[in-house]
Amino acid sequence: MHAMQYELTLPADYDTGIIRGRVARIGHLLDDWEGLGLKTYLLRERGVNGSPVNQYAPFYLWNTMEGMNTFLWGGAFQGLSNDFGRPSVRQWTGLAYEEGGGTGVPARFAVRRRQPVPEGVVLADVMADAARETARLAGEDGAVLAAAAVDSSRWQLVHFSLWEHDTPKADGDVFEVLHMSAPGLDRLPRGRQW
Repeated sequence: MHAMQYELTLPADYDTGIIRGRVARIGHLLDDWEGLGLKTYLLRERGVNGSPVNQYAPFYLWNTMEGMNTFLWGGAFQGLSNDFGRPSVRQWTGLAYEEGGGTGVPARFAVRRRQPVPEGVVLADVMADAARETARLAGEDGAVLAAAAVDSSRWQLVHFSLWEHDTPKADGDVFEVLHMSAPGLDRLPRGRQW
């Protein structure tokens, strides 16, 4: 599993209806994308759920590098780059993935928490803690799924969870889920990834 996200931070007075309309028009295009576990089309609005910004920030879990590379280099990502400018694309290596009790229920909200991996720690312990946190989140009421991944170039963990309700039991940035494409969700490897 490989995680990926880019963020488009929009002006404070930006009409987020433009993003909602865009997702309504094109969100389905990845509903059968080969190699994609899931893509969540995420939106934060300034002043809602504690967000300081308007931000469009899709989050992906990939089953294959080929699927991700085809998305990035094969033309699909170019459309976004043409419309908004090319954003920096963050990538993390998968640590853990778990389904929650809300699997099969539409995800309404997502929570993303990024945190540094401190110096001087035992890496195996930190990664095992992240896997345990993934299982804990997935076990919470209303959880659809949870995942953890690490960027070893920046030594940063990312925890990602999807929720069927607007009161997620996770810390981090809260996003509204506008659409979810999940053609390979059933093929994402469960549990610890090492």
